[in-house]
Amino acid sequence: MTSWLEKRHVLQRTGHRVTHLLAVAVLAQAAAAQRSLQTQPPAPPEISGRYGRAASTSKKTGACPRFFYAVVSRLGDDNERSLFVIWQTSRYEIDLMRPKVMGIVNVTPDSFSDGGRFLSASGGVSAALAHCELLVKQGADVLDIGGESSRPGARPVPFDEELSRVLPVVRHAVLLGVPISVDTYKPRVMQAVLDLGVDIINDIWALRQPGAASVVAGHGKCGVCVMHMHGEPQTMQVAPMQGDVVPQIRAFLASAANRLQALGVDQHRIVLDAGIGFGKTVEQNFSLLARQAELLEAGFPMLAGWSRKSSLAASLNVLERISAPLAKDFLVPSVAAAVLAVERGARVVRVHDVRETVQAL
Repeated sequence: MTSWLEKRHVLQRTGHRVTHLLAVAVLAQAAAAQRSLQTQPPAPPEISGRYGRAASTSKKTGACPRFFYAVVSRLGDDNERSLFVIWQTSRYEIDLMRPKVMGIVNVTPDSFSDGGRFLSASGGVSAALAHCELLVKQGADVLDIGGESSRPGARPVPFDEELSRVLPVVRHAVLLGVPISVDTYKPRVMQAVLDLGVDIINDIWALRQPGAASVVAGHGKCGVCVMHMHGEPQTMQVAPMQGDVVPQIRAFLASAANRLQALGVDQHRIVLDAGIGFGKTVEQNFSLLARQAELLEAGFPMLAGWSRKSSLAASLNVLERISAPLAKDFLVPSVAAAVLAVERGARVVRVHDVRETVQAL
């Protein structure tokens, strides 16, 4: 079934027929124009191929949407970067023309939302294996498996303990017929799971730990999601960021992606994550959603991780006076945030509630 975000409709004011996906891209460029950019990128050539067709320049705004260029790695001069609809991973070329739902599998005793639910007191992971299968049946396009909590205040987990949690789940998950991501910042864990066939490394540290970038670059094909985090999990919410975070995060993510490319990581492999809740205030988190189009200017697809975040709890407290929300209380705002993120250009949403998010999209 085609997502409503991919359907064509007629604009009431102009009568023009547009596609929602293209509209998102144009809005991103229009926002840039409103900030008084002095030049517009050159109009792209007409390109077609296996992964889609390049969008054309908007006649009304002159904006040249870059979001859905495909097949070629460069358009125009050497400084012109394009966004790709394909996320290259170890075993799969993930088509991002349709937004993808990444289902969360926490194999931890202390994650903020579902800690202990999929890891028994004795370390058993049978519940995690069953949860992987359930999320795939519910429509998850990708599974993201993590063995260390990154909630505010969480303490690091030793390498061998994280590996003992993750590896049994990974061995099962790689047989389920969907791309598998592992949420880790430890290079030795990265190497171990990649050796088992994992498709994506999802790193909250943006591969800043010694040796992490080398593992990803050395693999040659795995996908990678680099995230912005201010500080570290133990202290990030004690002293959050200051000022306007959007340009700071955009610059950080662009720099992280450039560093990877300098190591030989193809840009098809890279997706960016603004790190909702990782060292930001409630107001700053919502500014990242409202101004998400600005983050797209870094030139890479975006992943959005709003599911069950504390900023949503703050809105619940204001709107419904729920002082201590339960997981079920986060369902509607989490799904709403995912839809809004996709509407603003995110190509992947990382969620706990897969079935409801898939239905909403």
